[in-house]
Amino acid sequence: MNLNTIVTSDNIEYLKTLPDNCINLVVTSPPYDGLRDYNGYSLDLHGLGEQLFRVLKDGGICVMVIQDSTKDFAKTLTSFRTIIDWCDNIGFRLFECNIYNRQGTEGAWWKKRFRVDHEYMPIFLKGKRPNYFDKEPIKIPSKHGGKVMTGANIRTKNGRTGSRKVKINPTKCPGTIMSFGNTCGGESKLKSKHPAVFPNMLAYDMIECFCPPDGVVLDPFNGSGTTTLAAKCLSRNYIGIDVSDEYNAIAEERILTETIYRKKENIPVTINSLAFLLFDNQDPQHSETQEQG
Repeated sequence: MNLNTIVTSDNIEYLKTLPDNCINLVVTSPPYDGLRDYNGYSLDLHGLGEQLFRVLKDGGICVMVIQDSTKDFAKTLTSFRTIIDWCDNIGFRLFECNIYNRQGTEGAWWKKRFRVDHEYMPIFLKGKRPNYFDKEPIKIPSKHGGKVMTGANIRTKNGRTGSRKVKINPTKCPGTIMSFGNTCGGESKLKSKHPAVFPNMLAYDMIECFCPPDGVVLDPFNGSGTTTLAAKCLSRNYIGIDVSDEYNAIAEERILTETIYRKKENIPVTINSLAFLLFDNQDPQHSETQEQG
């Protein structure tokens, strides 16, 4: 199995060449519902799910970013159908279904429905429990961190409910609604050449959380290469697959010229919204921060 590579291929056909139980984590976003022109590629989410289940290790995780298109004022339910199919018919378990809160342009053109400002992030689990889960690197600041506050309805030792003073931790684990800033298109000129991208820190956070330092990260719809770039910056092994030579060239160039890291600025290094993209000029803190990633 070739590691740290980006391959031009049909993803299902290439996955068939990989051995069983060889991947720790999948982070991907399929071109759902034909919302983007993807060089005539025909999407088979069920067949893909079967292959991903096979190549994932026991306890492995697949993070998918997906939404539903709207037709005749109704949702297609592609995301929900995929979740149910993968769990009922393939063998995955739904570890969680997070919401990626897209902070994009105000949708003034949505005159007869709500503005869509989210995508679903179903997190699929193979096996009984994740073989790796480290929430420490992705913790975010607590709103009242360091303060001592009075908590109500706390059960005391005698069994009665009352109140007591509680010191709030400075950081906390992110919730199931996750924000990464309005940074998708503005993070990189190369990245913006792809019509459908997700934030660098979405991939970065998921890799830090679910993939061990010696693990392998896979993206079967690698596109502009955000997942493989994040894996490289975190010193994880990676495999990126895409049917497009054009997009793979972008991903390869990003691997060579871009870096994702967490910026230190008198705040915990684990704040997931403060990610900066570097090009040729490297920040003096870069090497230190990347080693901690």
